[in-house]
Amino acid sequence: MKARILSVVGARPNYMKVAPLHRAFARYNCQVEHLIVHTGQHYDAEMSEIFFAELELPEPAVFLGVGSGTHAQQTARIMLAFEPVCLEMRPRLVVVVGDVNSTLACALTAVKLGIPVAHVEAGLRSFDRTMPEEINRIATDAIADYFFVTEPSGVENLRREGVPAERIFLVGNPMIDSLVHALPKARQHRIREQLGVRPGQYVVVTLHRPSNVDHPEQLRGLLEVLAELAQWRTVVFPLHPRTQQAIERFGLRDYLRHICALPPLGYVEFLALMVEADFVLTDSGGIQEETTYLGIPCLTLRTTTERPITCQLGTNQLVRPEPDAVRAAIDALRRGERRSGQVPPLWDGHAAERIAQIVLHHCLGVAVE
Repeated sequence: MKARILSVVGARPNYMKVAPLHRAFARYNCQVEHLIVHTGQHYDAEMSEIFFAELELPEPAVFLGVGSGTHAQQTARIMLAFEPVCLEMRPRLVVVVGDVNSTLACALTAVKLGIPVAHVEAGLRSFDRTMPEEINRIATDAIADYFFVTEPSGVENLRREGVPAERIFLVGNPMIDSLVHALPKARQHRIREQLGVRPGQYVVVTLHRPSNVDHPEQLRGLLEVLAELAQWRTVVFPLHPRTQQAIERFGLRDYLRHICALPPLGYVEFLALMVEADFVLTDSGGIQEETTYLGIPCLTLRTTTERPITCQLGTNQLVRPEPDAVRAAIDALRRGERRSGQVPPLWDGHAAERIAQIVLHHCLGVAVE
């Protein structure tokens, strides 16, 4: 009988981590059955269809449809919906990825039912407990059974927190697996021609964190910097729904007059823009990793990062999200002061393959040829 594995996705960043896992497990389809559970934590039908198609993900075996709400409401709804799925499907292992509410909720549900949990992207720490994601990371790692780690800091954090070394596996970064898989399509995509931007002559911006977009003065200050930047480089700004709503609510749309503001983009479209950008300005976690792999300078508008290797080895630079600090960092790039980064060890496009082999052999005791 095949060993059943459930992998949980809840928000779009999870798709890029689970897609390579699904391809890797498919190579062992005589031994395992890998199924995807989508909690619906963040769900837009049109955008989700694009991401699933581009990443070659199958339709989820189960869609919980929990929707939005406060952190407590969302976490509780996911747990209530996921429990009967586990009872009916009886998986040998539940795989959770990243640090969203679905990660913690499904890990907690599975553990209470006696189902082992593997956490992919374990051990990352920003040491900023005002970030909901940090609480999710800490709590998930406190109850998980197996820990798949993207960078050495994750191993150090887990060992310091008392996790036995034999449960920690430094495997590389499945986000980079998805990037490597999609890069040929991205290089052929025509979005740059469609927008009329030239390689190296534009900047890609993403903003979505509450600390940057939920306060009118903070958001106004950042938009003023982008308006100034637009006098030197074309600013391409795909708007996260949260950011779009904040701009409308605070009456700040005039700041977008000279900015190329776009709706949310598919994965390949966004990658196609990022790969030829002069630099990227963001507050995202995953983009810090992607720009490091691509060798594109990245200014991250945060005071901490849970991915320190992107600053130590990569092209990432933390910048206080204050207008003057952001201006100074941009001016330094204009003067040619740019980090020459390198790709971290094991970020080679094969992390998911390593995870699949370890899961089968070590976690499930299934013979791997």
